[in-house]
Amino acid sequence: MSRHLVSLDDIRSAASALQGVVTRTPILENADVNAMLGGRLLLKAENFQRTGAFKLRGAYYRILQLSRQDRARGTVSYSSGNHALGLAQAAKMLESSALVVMPHDADVGKMAAIRARGAEIVTFDRDTQNSADVVADIIARTGRVEVPPSAHAQVLAGAGTAALELLEDAPDLDVILVPCGGGGLTAATAVAMAAASPDTQVYAAEPALFDDTKRSLAAGRRLANPLGQRTICDAIMTPMPNDVTFPINRDLLAGGVTASDDDVCAAMRFAYEHFKIVAEPGAVVGLAAVLNGQIDVTGRTVATIITGGNIGTGRFAALIADATT
Repeated sequence: MSRHLVSLDDIRSAASALQGVVTRTPILENADVNAMLGGRLLLKAENFQRTGAFKLRGAYYRILQLSRQDRARGTVSYSSGNHALGLAQAAKMLESSALVVMPHDADVGKMAAIRARGAEIVTFDRDTQNSADVVADIIARTGRVEVPPSAHAQVLAGAGTAALELLEDAPDLDVILVPCGGGGLTAATAVAMAAASPDTQVYAAEPALFDDTKRSLAAGRRLANPLGQRTICDAIMTPMPNDVTFPINRDLLAGGVTASDDDVCAAMRFAYEHFKIVAEPGAVVGLAAVLNGQIDVTGRTVATIITGGNIGTGRFAALIADATT
C-alpha cells in the first residue's frame, strides 16, 4: 500500500473510469529533432485533450465520485484557466454545476470558454487576496463542494492517467519533465513512475520567476514566490507548493528545472515548427528546459508533457514572432 495520498492502483482505477470520456492523447516524435539532440525527445500532447488541457482528467474523476446530493450542490474551485475549463466541462457532462474563482487578470479567452460551458466566474486580485479564502467563503455561503486543481487524491489520480498512458506507450523512459504549478500532475507522474518505472527520473519544470517547487525541494520545506511577479506562463503562476502535493514531490522527484519567458517563447516556436502544435506558454517549460540545456537528451529517452494549448491565436502569434530557436 502506498504511503502517499495516491497510488498507482488509484491511477489505474481512474484510467478505467475515464476510458471513453477523455482522449488518449498521442506521443509526438520527430526524427530530425532526435538527430539534433542525440537521443529521443517525446512530447505527450495533452493540448489535444478535450477542453485543450489535461485538467479534465482530474476534474471529471473527482465529480464522478461525488454522491448525487453533492453533485446537486454544485462544485467550486480556484483556477487561472485550464482547471476551470476542465471543471466546467466535467460538471456539464455529469449534470452538476461549477463556480470558478479566477484572477481578475486571467486570460479573457479562457474566461469566455469557461462561461460558454455554463460555469459562473468570481474574480479576485492575486496580489491582495488569497484564492483559498475566497473559495472558503463561497463554500460557507453556498454549500458547494470543492474540486481543487491538485490538492485532492481523486484529482491526482485522474491527472496521473496522462502519465500512465505515456508510460504504456513509451515504456523505456529515462526522464520525464512535467510543467509544475500546483504540482498535481508532477506528483501523480512521480507516483506512477516510482511504482511502475522506478529508474525513470521525474523533474518539475517551472517558470524562472515561479520556481517555488524547485526552491522548496532544495530547502526541504515549502517556500513561497515573491508577490508582484509575473510570467507569460499564466497557467502555472501559483504562490507556493501546496501541502498535499509537495510531500509527494519532495519524496519522489529527481529535482526541478526552470525556463525564462524568452526560453518559453523559443520552445513554443520550436514545438510549432518541428511538431506542428500550438502550445500555451506554461505547457512547454519542460521542453524549454531541454532546449536551454538543463536536461541532456544525448543517448537517452526524454519525455515532457505538453499540458495544454489554450491560447488565443493573436497572443500565440505575438509570442512566437520574435522568438529565436
